Amino acid sequence: MKSIRVTKEFDFEMAHALWNYDGACKNIHGHSYRLFVTLKGVPVSDSNNSKFGMVIDFKDLKHMIKGPVVDFLDHSLVVYREAEGKSLSTIRQMYEKVHVFDFQPTCENLVLFIVARIQSLLSPGLELHSVKLFETATSYAEWYASDNI
Repeated sequence: MKSIRVTKEFDFEMAHALWNYDGACKNIHGHSYRLFVTLKGVPVSDSNNSKFGMVIDFKDLKHMIKGPVVDFLDHSLVVYREAEGKSLSTIRQMYEKVHVFDFQPTCENLVLFIVARIQSLLSPGLELHSVKLFETATSYAEWYASDNI
């Protein structure tokens, strides 16, 4: 049987600020993100299996990504640890979902964060093929497994 790629699209809202950046994005601002996750695998060939003919049930793919990635980031503020200080402590007291990461929260680095999260959740027989994250309607970063061998 041949490998097939399946893709699921997700949406979430998130704010971030880029520490030490020389443009407007140094200020807290938000985006409506669109995330595309593509897995690769061989469809189940056992006709007695309820997932017969599927690489993964889209519902299962949705549940795999929704909590650890989408719900985690949705309606949160993400900042780089280097920005943490007195003002960030105040922000953390004001808001419930503030994530302080050990990386600058660019679209590119968010993709790498998402990739690591997804790879830790994959069942045997499934491979992460690609992740594409749109930060705006016309701007995105993407990761391909084949580029990272």
